[in-house]
Order: sequence, then C-alpha cells, then structure tokens
Amino acid sequence: MVIYPAAILVFMIVLWYGAHPTTPVWIVQYVEIALGLVFLWSLSFFRDPEREVPQDKDILLAPADGTITDIATIEESEFIKGKALRIGIFLSIFDVHINRSPCAAKVEKITYHLGQFLDARKAESGQVNESNDLWLTRTEEPCDKLIVRQISGAIARRIVCKAQVGQNLAAGEKFGMIKFGSRTELYVPLLQDVTCLVQKGDKVRAGLTPMIKYIQSIEPAVK
Repeated sequence: MVIYPAAILVFMIVLWYGAHPTTPVWIVQYVEIALGLVFLWSLSFFRDPEREVPQDKDILLAPADGTITDIATIEESEFIKGKALRIGIFLSIFDVHINRSPCAAKVEKITYHLGQFLDARKAESGQVNESNDLWLTRTEEPCDKLIVRQISGAIARRIVCKAQVGQNLAAGEKFGMIKFGSRTELYVPLLQDVTCLVQKGDKVRAGLTPMIKYIQSIEPAVK
C-alpha cells in the first residue's frame, strides 16, 4: 500500500532536481503542487485506521466503508441456495478501502470473475463487473452461509484479497481491499430471525457498523 505514495514522492524528487535547465521554474512548481496534492490524496486513500470491533455475536458488521446504495431480495442459487438479502455499499475515492469480515467465519471458497468496469454505484455492476466472491460460513450460531463480493468500479482496476480457503476470519478482520472507487456487497440468507439495521443512503464503516442483527428463530422467512 506504500508503493503508490512512494512512487509519487520519488517522481517529485526526480522532477525537482532533474528538470531541464530551460524549463520555466513556474511550470515545475505547478507540477510539483499538483503531484503534492495527489501524494496527499494517495496517503489518505491507503489509510488503515485502527478500529475497536464490536464483540456482539448476533450482528453482522459492514464489510466496507461507504454508502448503502441498494438493499434487495434476490435468489442466490450457488452457495446460499435460496432467497437472500443483498446489501450494496459504494466506496468513493475518499473512503477507506480496506475490506473486513462481517463476523467470525470460515472461508469456504474464493472465486474471481472477469468482467466490465461500470459505475459501482449501480446495482447491476455487481453482476457484470470484475469481482471476487468470498463464500463464508459463520462459526457462531446460526452457522449461516454468507457471501462478501468485492466489485471493481469505473476507476478501480485491482481487487486485493489476502484471505485463503479454509482460513477462519475473526469479526472485523481485514482480508483485502479494492483500489480506488468500488463496491462491496453482503449476501445474507433471508430468515425470520434476520433484521436489517441499515437503509439506503446510510454511511457505514467496515468492522464497526452493524448491518444485520439475528433475533430468535432460524426458520426461513419465505417458504
């Protein structure tokens, strides 16, 4: 994560000391100012703040920082195999881009998909854009199957996932990031005991904001 800021800083130094003698000083200064702003932004983008993760076993935490753009009921046939609640989070270029596990869970499978680079604010981008799926099983009751999908956007071009199949993730544990504007989705089985705590337009923070709460029954909400 330090490669980009370091590269910009090196370029600034080379430009300052290596500019051609005939190049007007004001041009070099303007370029240095512009690069300085990009350098400061890159430091902000790759920031990784410490967070005190809630220890409530009955909640699912936001897997990413950003804004809730859509909440929908869908049919998930590959892993959850039934009706699921899909919550989409848009990460702007100003948000922290570290992805975190929504709960204590075991990584069952990781699947990378090639795709397009549509605007990540659109719900359809989750189905057609480049993405990476983490299939998770909660290690606390109820042991539901969950999916966290990392999705590239119009600007993002690289998805990073350091999790490994078979790994046990703690609630709020960091497992990757998406570089520049992007989208992260959380898929949860639609059960009677599941209550959604967020709504469209809410701002959430990874590993801090509760998005789902388990209540009592684990009977399917939809037969």
